[in-house]
Amino acid sequence: MIRQAILKKVMPDVHRVAPDLNAGFVHQTVQRAIHGVGPLPPAAAAADKQLEEQGGDVDRAIQELIENHTSLAAAQGFVTNLGGLVTMAATVPVNITGMALLQCRMVAGIAYLRGYDLTDGRVRNAVLLCTLGEDTVKELVKQHKVPGTPMVVATAPAYDPELDKVVAAEVTTALVNRVIGKRAAGTVARRIPVAGGVYGAGSDGYATWQVGKYAARELRSRNKPAELTTDTKRRWPRR
Repeated sequence: MIRQAILKKVMPDVHRVAPDLNAGFVHQTVQRAIHGVGPLPPAAAAADKQLEEQGGDVDRAIQELIENHTSLAAAQGFVTNLGGLVTMAATVPVNITGMALLQCRMVAGIAYLRGYDLTDGRVRNAVLLCTLGEDTVKELVKQHKVPGTPMVVATAPAYDPELDKVVAAEVTTALVNRVIGKRAAGTVARRIPVAGGVYGAGSDGYATWQVGKYAARELRSRNKPAELTTDTKRRWPRR
């Protein structure tokens, strides 16, 4: 009951301070995650770097991507929750944007390493679906809101532009609910600014790790050479 009361009070403020949080925001986030923004290089470049460092081992490169983005998510979660309740209205949009960007970039990197074309609209929708998490995707499939899992969407016979709207709407709702729900659950901790930062770091880091693990399980390899090589544990020549 207490948590619901907090959610009702805070939710309108989120839309007031983040009016651009909509389908356009979601699609721009995927674009920036794939092409790079600020100090973050493109998803494919980051993935290639890990592939090189791991000697061409795809699975190890994916694991490194997940660990790196989990650390980045924890860092931004700490900073955006550091000010406690006083700075909540200002930091909620930043927290949402940071989480969305990092999780999309991580999943895009995983998809790239598994042989998917990041310029394909089907793959981009699959990337967004992965950020929702396994339980949410299963529920959307059960309700017939989406045709299938991220793997099914990424490998569909044709691109469905109408699916863009559905996926973007679900991701937008999930982003708001996650950040606000997290802040409601940690209200007591955020009365103490530093404690709020620690709580935010743990929450955002764990959520990102879960998304990465789901994407790694869901987006199976489409690289034929990797499947034919049995004695090198899924290696192929460096691009």
